[in-house]
Amino acid sequence: MTSQRDLKIAIYIMIIFLITGIICYASFTSPVPENPVRMMFQNKAGKVLFTHSVHSDDYTQDCLDCHHNIEDDETYNCSECHEETGDEDLPSRADAFHAQCKGCHEDLGAGPVECNSCHSL
Repeated sequence: MTSQRDLKIAIYIMIIFLITGIICYASFTSPVPENPVRMMFQNKAGKVLFTHSVHSDDYTQDCLDCHHNIEDDETYNCSECHEETGDEDLPSRADAFHAQCKGCHEDLGAGPVECNSCHSL
């Protein structure tokens, strides 16, 4: 028969393995792909899920239609320039997305233009 002492040792070992596993899982998250298929934009109005393939394949949009800053095959994060700085010459990221995305949807007659259509999550 198993003694109480052996049972306690086994439980402590299991707890240590569980904690070690949780720490390892949290520490080694998978890297973000260089060209993500989908992107989730988090904001105050509600999350927006953007799918690259819909825009590039289905609507045959060129990268430069949205990424106006491609230099030497490098795309920069929109937030690097479009921050909430109050600079009149440079729109905030939200204003830039609304002008770019909603404007294109209106011009092409395709895609949502109502707030809840994009900010649905």
